[in-house]
Amino acid sequence: MRNIPVDISAMTFVCVSPPRPKLVSQETGEVKTDRNGQTVFTVGLSVADATGRVELLNVAVAGDQSVTIGEIVTPVGLVAFPWEAVLGGEKRWGVAFRADRIVPVSAAGAVDSSAAADVA
Repeated sequence: MRNIPVDISAMTFVCVSPPRPKLVSQETGEVKTDRNGQTVFTVGLSVADATGRVELLNVAVAGDQSVTIGEIVTPVGLVAFPWEAVLGGEKRWGVAFRADRIVPVSAAGAVDSSAAADVA
């Protein structure tokens, strides 16, 4: 599966749905985990670009994220990837999103400045 990096430099993200565990099966309630055994969560984000266009994205991320509804956030390492599946005998496809982590903008600024201090 090919991951496509997403350039988020001209976008603003707002958390619109709190982190919730992603399910493998609605019927069994089995929770999805990553290769390391961490629970995969889905976070709903609203994304706006410089032209004012707004989209809603569900972003998968390993581990619970410390974000709340209404908080401006940064999805670190955001990638898009195409998917295809047969569900209920019907072929479906789309684009899904995954991030390394989702951090509040205030925390992202602190991370960026500490990384800059490490380089200096």
